[in-house]
Amino acid sequence: MSFGGFTDNQHGAPMAEINVTPMVDVMLVLLVIFILSAPLFTHSLQLDLPTAKSAPAPEKPQTVSIGIDASGKLFWQDQPVSLEQLNQRMAEAATHTPQPDVQLRADKATRYEVIADVMSAAQDHGLVKLGFVTDPKPANTKK
Repeated sequence: MSFGGFTDNQHGAPMAEINVTPMVDVMLVLLVIFILSAPLFTHSLQLDLPTAKSAPAPEKPQTVSIGIDASGKLFWQDQPVSLEQLNQRMAEAATHTPQPDVQLRADKATRYEVIADVMSAAQDHGLVKLGFVTDPKPANTKK
């Protein structure tokens, strides 16, 4: 390797060799730092963590759909049934644990008497989760 001084003007071209000594010095310093700090990364602290016990997730109740059309015909899960069959199925559903959610779907032209009979039958058999399902009102496009 050739080292030049400030007064050496014999070579007009720049030096084409790369000086890797500073790079090797930096790499060795980093290697020493990593060797010394590696045992600190594996140090662990013994902790006695608390244990949590939770109750099992409650079983989700099934949903029973009771439909009533405009003429008063009854449907259990979209299958046509008579009032007596509906009473039998409600009595059977009331024995399940957890009790099923009953969704009452009635046509808007259905007489209230039929809806009241179905609600009364559900209450008589001990079904307490009764909900009404309706269609949302269509949004008004003109303002």
